[in-house]
Amino acid sequence: MNTYAHNPILNNETFIPDVEAHVWADGRIYLYGSFDLQGKLTYCSDIYHVYSSDDMIHWTDHGVAFTLADTEWAKDCGALYAPDCAYRNGRYYLYYCVPDGRCGVAESESPTGPFRDIGPMEHVHGIDPAVLIDDDGQAYFYWGQFDRVRVAKLKENMVEIEPETAVQPLSVAEHEFHEGSSVKKINGKYYFLFTDTHRHGNRATSLGYAVSDNPMTGFRYGGVILDNFGCDPQTWNNHGSMECFNGQWYLFYHRSTHASQNSRHVCAEPITINPDGTIDEVPMTSSGAGDAIPACETVPACYACGLTGHVRIAGDDASEHVLVLDEIRPDDTAVFRYLRFDGETSFTARLKTEGTCRLELYLDDRYVTCVTVRSADTYTDVTVPVPACTGIRTVTLKFYGGFTDAALESFTFRRGE
Repeated sequence: MNTYAHNPILNNETFIPDVEAHVWADGRIYLYGSFDLQGKLTYCSDIYHVYSSDDMIHWTDHGVAFTLADTEWAKDCGALYAPDCAYRNGRYYLYYCVPDGRCGVAESESPTGPFRDIGPMEHVHGIDPAVLIDDDGQAYFYWGQFDRVRVAKLKENMVEIEPETAVQPLSVAEHEFHEGSSVKKINGKYYFLFTDTHRHGNRATSLGYAVSDNPMTGFRYGGVILDNFGCDPQTWNNHGSMECFNGQWYLFYHRSTHASQNSRHVCAEPITINPDGTIDEVPMTSSGAGDAIPACETVPACYACGLTGHVRIAGDDASEHVLVLDEIRPDDTAVFRYLRFDGETSFTARLKTEGTCRLELYLDDRYVTCVTVRSADTYTDVTVPVPACTGIRTVTLKFYGGFTDAALESFTFRRGE
């Protein structure tokens, strides 16, 4: 079992996108998200799981919390899209949506479910529900895409909105809002996190934010907090949330795998709310909620936080890590940000290749050494010496040579070898 944080934050076989994170009264952090199926080229499945942690390293899967089969009105809709959860008067309310844009509510006495369906919400049509309960007890419900995004007051029963209060909080023109509403109140201001299309030809890979003194109107665009472009050759969207845990704010988001827009892993990065209320953009990392992964650990290749070229994270039944860096071609690269070094003097890569593959190792963009691997149809360890290094570094692997296909399972650094 890992003793350090990493991305993805759950195990390699679990694909949870669209995560809303909440810290409830017990002090644990809980994740509510969609549930992708590995390798399936569709968004989401028909179930939700809930995950929780008391340290952002070890996560408990509380099992199936809710399914479409638990509903009478939506059981034939095919998938459950992004959810949110809220707590009031001893009960947890799960807000969910289905592909045709209808939203429903379920309730439980436990934050992990199982949730009992209450039914569809009236006067609501649009995906990605989100809820904010303000300091005065008034609850607000957010939903929708593009210029059809809306916010309305929720009634005390947490099931019905007050339709006459509905307004449009963001716009495509002013904010480049795409979808994925998530709202938190921080230091007296309302922070609206959303899927942002400012970059890559209107690709929805960024998480942007807007700030207001009002939970419904007046949101001023603040910028991009994170862009998941480069996590996969086909990555298309992003959706996440912010939450404070043990005094540290974290951004939760997802990264695609399998050269698809789907099979999305939940990841997390620490962020800082600056004294002036702004939030600086942070890069995707392999270390996630921690400061760095110990270089002496075996690092699964699927922890890569940046890929260029043809390479993608994909399943391999021959790997103990379930996922590998697969379909590597010459001139592809993989980035791992960050590793902590403590005088390690050797580098070992575990890979297989069709043809001779030259793997170049860089630390903080400085060339260190090269590993040459001859054709091997099974994963093979190749070790080379490296100069002793200390500190926190970015590891970049570059692939060259006359090979036609390669796969990297893992790598590690050792002392005294």
